[in-house]
Amino acid sequence: MQGLTHQKGLGLWGMLFVFGVIGFVALVTIKCTPIYLAQMEIASAVKSVADDPSYSKESPFEIRRALQRRFDIDDVKQLKTKDIKIERDDNTRIISYDYAVEVPLFANISLKIQFKDAVRIRTS
Repeated sequence: MQGLTHQKGLGLWGMLFVFGVIGFVALVTIKCTPIYLAQMEIASAVKSVADDPSYSKESPFEIRRALQRRFDIDDVKQLKTKDIKIERDDNTRIISYDYAVEVPLFANISLKIQFKDAVRIRTS
């Protein structure tokens, strides 16, 4: 009669470790997905305004108002239009933003995600 010399499969601690890693990845994914979806809506709104050549000669107020309309439609709450910079470069304008979102994970541990982009408004 031979004894078991080699264990086959996962032990209890190995299984707990694997489930812990899977749970942590799932938690981070669940917490961060809405933030990245909102960032995609912000980028889409900024890009749609920048792709419209009629805004190349408009004032920063008019550009912010167009962005605010798009933010209202998409229900964007992470970024305010007053936090968007509109600068003039040569004959065009540049719409840029830089913001950070802090996501609480558990206890006193949080993730800080920073987004930054600059888009040139198209001229004709």
